[in-house]
Amino acid sequence: MVEDACAERPLYGGAIAMTFPLRFQDLSNVREVPDHQEAFADANRDESIIIELLDLKQDVADEASAVWFIQDLAREQDAEGGMLIEQSGILEAPGLCYRSMPAVVTSAVGQMAISKGRQGREAQNIVRVYLANLRLKEVGTDILITAYEPVVINPLSESAGTVGAGVVAPAEQSGCIPMAEVFKLSVSTFKVNDWSLFNA
Repeated sequence: MVEDACAERPLYGGAIAMTFPLRFQDLSNVREVPDHQEAFADANRDESIIIELLDLKQDVADEASAVWFIQDLAREQDAEGGMLIEQSGILEAPGLCYRSMPAVVTSAVGQMAISKGRQGREAQNIVRVYLANLRLKEVGTDILITAYEPVVINPLSESAGTVGAGVVAPAEQSGCIPMAEVFKLSVSTFKVNDWSLFNA
């Protein structure tokens, strides 16, 4: 029985909102989060959701943008063994329109070996990464919604203390909504309440 309560969460001071489970806690209460980011995590499952506002990457094609960002993320994280699991085509987001220009949305799912924080390669966990790129071209912004779901926790990882080492039990076993569903819910409920956030 899944009892994972969800609620609409205000982001960037309420200028943006999206819905995801309440078990994800705002990381800015625990550590410094950059201004262009909002970060939420469920420490018990070592799952996290990060929302980022970036300048529009003009030179990246719409249909390839989510894949480009997931590969960029792998490079940034010094990830090993990255592989692309699936990629969506271009989706229109009718609820996300600025001056009647709908956002272009693409998503990709990858799997990579990533270490936590400053831990080295010997402590890498196998993590599934869900990434959606919402392109708001009218306001020159690429929005990234990235969800991280550990698949295998390395015994040397700091996560092993909380989650336990080895293959991570499916979310359903602990009454949680699976990360793939959390990700879809987040993307499908994403909305802009105040376009002045983008200096529009």
